[in-house]
Amino acid sequence: MNGSQHEHQPVLVEQVLRWLDPRPGQVILDGTVGLGGHAAALLPTILPSGRYIGLDLDETMLNVARARLATMVETGVDLVEANFAEFSDILTRLGVREVDHMLLDLGVNSAQLADPARGFSFDREGPLDMRFSRKQRNRALDLVNALPEQELADLFYHNAQEGASRKIAKRICQVRHEARITTTLALAQAVASVFESGRAVRPRKMHPATRVFQALRIAVNDELDNLQRFLTQAADHLRPGGRLAVISFHSLEDGIVKKAFRKAKTAGTLEEITRRPVVGDPAERQANPRCRSAKLRVAQRLESQS
Repeated sequence: MNGSQHEHQPVLVEQVLRWLDPRPGQVILDGTVGLGGHAAALLPTILPSGRYIGLDLDETMLNVARARLATMVETGVDLVEANFAEFSDILTRLGVREVDHMLLDLGVNSAQLADPARGFSFDREGPLDMRFSRKQRNRALDLVNALPEQELADLFYHNAQEGASRKIAKRICQVRHEARITTTLALAQAVASVFESGRAVRPRKMHPATRVFQALRIAVNDELDNLQRFLTQAADHLRPGGRLAVISFHSLEDGIVKKAFRKAKTAGTLEEITRRPVVGDPAERQANPRCRSAKLRVAQRLESQS
């Protein structure tokens, strides 16, 4: 097992604990359990009779979480390899109709970024993969080498708001005409060449390939659609008074969450209780780079109108 997996620091743990305020005997659904960082903090608060249901697409991460949480409790934890958008079916399979709290920690974690074989990082040589689950069909290299230039440009713009999307897409098509782009560094170099040539302005304090890699990862894993699917079903499986916490890492995700919470308030099902996104304190933001862009929003299930 990669040692870096143990170094992963979950973000906003204290804030999640404070805003969810879990109690003994409650049921928590963690749609992105990852390495079990948030689970390790939340689980003791619902013991001894509570239940923790954790989902994750990444089998490797899930196995680490399974071993980690097994040292804390022998029963009351269900870990399932699944997309959080499928949570309704998973709850039905487990015989659970409603839960007390829900948590999503979106995006890619540092352990996945640190593993070159996963292809998430633009500064580590590896296959251009980016799948959360090896069972998924399409890889990043499939999109990079097959999509028409205009579709690539649209993908970079819509999934990551990349201002140089057209120039980058054109350059990628030029490079792949000579040979397929199959590695992370080959793609990163192709993108960087657009800025190095002066055809586009290099973003400040950001690797030029950052947004391109984000856009491809989102597309490969259908992240935004899955988030919307989850949010449209969440209130139906949350007990009155229960809370839904979502940690996002870029404006596209946060915008989807914000809009969904507003729509749910109009429908009389959820109300956001964080007036503005909760962020890490200066010490955490300094110690944990992933926390610097993390935003937490929390909504509470309203009483049934029936």
